[in-house]
Amino acid sequence: MTAINVRVDGASYSDDVEPRTLLVHYLREQLGKVGTVVGCDTSNCGACTVHLDGEAVKSCTVFAVQADGCEVTTIEGIGTDGRLHPMQKAFHELHGLQCGYCTPGMIMASIDLLRDNPNPSEDEVREGIEGNLCRCTGYQNIVRAVQQAASEMNGSAAAPEALGAQS
Repeated sequence: MTAINVRVDGASYSDDVEPRTLLVHYLREQLGKVGTVVGCDTSNCGACTVHLDGEAVKSCTVFAVQADGCEVTTIEGIGTDGRLHPMQKAFHELHGLQCGYCTPGMIMASIDLLRDNPNPSEDEVREGIEGNLCRCTGYQNIVRAVQQAASEMNGSAAAPEALGAQS
């Protein structure tokens, strides 16, 4: 077992983990953060995407011990005070999902995309989320949701917070 200290969604955790434990399994099984889903378990689908020190990563490609000393943000940590994050709200309003299994990873990847490109074109959104697969072919509404969220987030005065930054 290896001791790790991480901050997840603003809370601090100190735990012992097997060195081979993947971050996605640590989040789900040890911390109960079940909003981060296991999709393909091979890093192809992106359903398990979280932010590690502000950067989107597929949590099935990261060992929990690699997150030692880091800040992890999951889909459960992006809303504030019971309100949906603008990206969550846009996905909901524009039905940017079909079965919803890919949605947490899509939202986390999309927030990361807007951090780097606050006003992406349709092609740039498609390129930005290409590492996340929707097996229901719901990309049109997902792309529209990302662009609506970008508009809302660009119009807000609290852009860094709206982009998912934890304080």
